[in-house]
Amino acid sequence: MARIKGGLNAKKKHNRVLKLAKGYRGARSNQYRIAKQSVMRALATSYAGRKERKRQFRQLWIARINAAARLNGLSYSRFMYGLKLAGVEMNRKMLAEMAVNDAEGFKTLAEVAKSKLA
Repeated sequence: MARIKGGLNAKKKHNRVLKLAKGYRGARSNQYRIAKQSVMRALATSYAGRKERKRQFRQLWIARINAAARLNGLSYSRFMYGLKLAGVEMNRKMLAEMAVNDAEGFKTLAEVAKSKLA
């Protein structure tokens, strides 16, 4: 039986990597070996970036809640503890949204937290 060479499969693999490297500067977009390294790093970084974005949003929400809580005479930790005692189960994303767009609603939550703390 005749030997089958793997040129077609290699070409497909190379083109797949080079397509991902489209837009990179210099050899990174033309040469397979260098493009492969750049694409591997880019994919790893993008994965890490998706995890990092979740941390950054939580950090932002906490900062917004803290700022609004301090306007109402509470620290962030006291505010959250007061809400827990009161049985208010709202996530930080919604609390931050209230802090920015619904100051009156947030003020009532702060009052609820204060009453449970006292």
